[in-house]
Amino acid sequence: METRHASCHCGAVEIRAEFPEGLASARRCDCSFCLRRGAPAVTAIAATLEVLRGGDNLSLYTWGSHVAQHYFCKTCGIYVYHRRRSDPSQCGVNLGCIEGGNPRTHRDTYGEIGWSDGVNHPSDRIP
Repeated sequence: METRHASCHCGAVEIRAEFPEGLASARRCDCSFCLRRGAPAVTAIAATLEVLRGGDNLSLYTWGSHVAQHYFCKTCGIYVYHRRRSDPSQCGVNLGCIEGGNPRTHRDTYGEIGWSDGVNHPSDRIP
């Protein structure tokens, strides 16, 4: 378990959260939204995520079931984190926003960043 800080590009938003696997859980998703956003996300425990600065500067984007909630800085537009639809007790935090996180060098320490199959999300399956 690691506690890490993350911030947007302009520094208006800063968060802190606990990451059960540290940065090793970084993944990309190919759902219609994440594919366009392009940022790998690292798993954090939602109950531990704390907005330290700039809560009023966060913009929320949600659609469909409205379970997934994506938060962006209103000033610089950077995606900071989201609450997951697949498991609302988890958040995904933008790897590039986390202190020490860098998608370019991530594989040197943790291996290739994997993919989640968001196109075939279990919540979208008709029973």
